[in-house]
Amino acid sequence: MKDLPLKDAKATLSAVVDRAVAGEPTVITRHGRKEAVLISFEEWQRISAVPSFADLLLAFPGEPGDIPERARKPARALPGAGR
Repeated sequence: MKDLPLKDAKATLSAVVDRAVAGEPTVITRHGRKEAVLISFEEWQRISAVPSFADLLLAFPGEPGDIPERARKPARALPGAGR
């Protein structure tokens, strides 16, 4: 992955896009700080389609009884409680 100052990315945008399409992302920097990443649209679609953890949990095909109950531990007293 190549770092490129914003002014250079503007001047060579077509080449930066060509590199992204070829599979080489470019980090765009501004005043030395990493500000953005240019990736291909195909790569963006691939990484943006990853389901969230909540979606994965909601898609669990089992029944409520499939997951055993956790043994409950007795509650601990908080320091300073009960005074």
